[in-house]
Amino acid sequence: MVKLFSNKWTPLFFSNFLGVFNDNLLKNSVIFISIGWALPVWLTQSQLISIVSACLIIPYLFLSPVGGRLSVIYSKKKVFRFFKLLELPIMLIACIAFYYEWVLLAVFAVLLMGIQSCLYSPSKYSLIRDIGGEQGVSYGSGVFETMAFLGILIGTVVASFVSDVYNKGLIYGLFIGVALLGYVITRSISANEQPEYQSDADHLNPVRFLIESYRYARQHDLVNSAVFGASAFWLIGGMLQMNLVIHTKHIYQATNTTTGIVMACAAIGIALGCWIAGKISGTEAKKGLILIGIISMGILFVLLTFFRLNFFVYLAAVFAVAFMGGFFQVPSLALLQQADLGRKLGDMIAYLNLVTFIFVLAGTFLFWVATYFTNENSFAVFGVILGICLLVSFYFFRSSPVFFQDTIKILRLNKKTIKNI
Repeated sequence: MVKLFSNKWTPLFFSNFLGVFNDNLLKNSVIFISIGWALPVWLTQSQLISIVSACLIIPYLFLSPVGGRLSVIYSKKKVFRFFKLLELPIMLIACIAFYYEWVLLAVFAVLLMGIQSCLYSPSKYSLIRDIGGEQGVSYGSGVFETMAFLGILIGTVVASFVSDVYNKGLIYGLFIGVALLGYVITRSISANEQPEYQSDADHLNPVRFLIESYRYARQHDLVNSAVFGASAFWLIGGMLQMNLVIHTKHIYQATNTTTGIVMACAAIGIALGCWIAGKISGTEAKKGLILIGIISMGILFVLLTFFRLNFFVYLAAVFAVAFMGGFFQVPSLALLQQADLGRKLGDMIAYLNLVTFIFVLAGTFLFWVATYFTNENSFAVFGVILGICLLVSFYFFRSSPVFFQDTIKILRLNKKTIKNI
């Protein structure tokens, strides 16, 4: 049996943390700081925030097939190392932008980081199975996602601190230092990769890639369910994140600091939920955790939709929703990792990235529609998210009996499961 708490995981986990940290440090530093620079007359502050946020996401729509192909035909460790090395000149460009206060160059640096992250993402995620084997993917996926959400949280917090003190030397040191440390740690990753798959570099058109990947996933049990579940998590999470800002400010008249605390509770809840889900799962993907997670989220959204909660009860509910989101997300990713896909796992992770992007766009659209037609009624948005949770629950009930059967099995062994945490 694989030794799950082995040091072999450490380089992958921390390189993932540092990469996500630097993405969010750069993005939020540009948002917090560059809005005070001299902006072009055609660019407003709100437009700048939207453009910067989009720069980390848009590459996944067009370049996900390329990232998947790189992870199939080349060594995943080498792909990961190459793009982590490329992070150094990208951060140098960001430093130049901050030195001269060139906002367009800063936005370009964020776009380059988005492209870089997109192109090595399939290789990075595929290494989970190469390092831990089939028995280690649940634990690996859980901690991997935990480190990612900690990177988002800490990167955002550090960016807000840096923007308050605004010491250029500190910014340069963080940008370059984190990139350099990430590259050094990535070089120490050791994994047992399968031979590279030298296939024709076709299906790089995103639409064709999406169709072909869906057809390929249908040939492997539960792969499309895993992709749907992991993507639905980001749809729900994106809508929740946007609505927390409105709900906290409008209902509780909260300050920006208090709103930030609510957002931090959500990030910590997801990170903790991912870690616990990975620990509960042990050496196999616990399919039942998917239903437990999404149904629990639905119950909590009933409270958020129909009741005006005391602030501290609201804070606890937000934390609990995020925590159960981790229960929903980790087994979805583990199912994909455990599928017998060989080197095609990279293509399937690129497929997941592309579907996730589509779901995030759908969530943004639903949020806009809900707020537009209800005059920014945050309770109505929670109701829309509740409806999505019900639809996702119904999907997993219908897609395969194994999800329900495994849920019953987990509930029966609940006492034993708790002892293993």
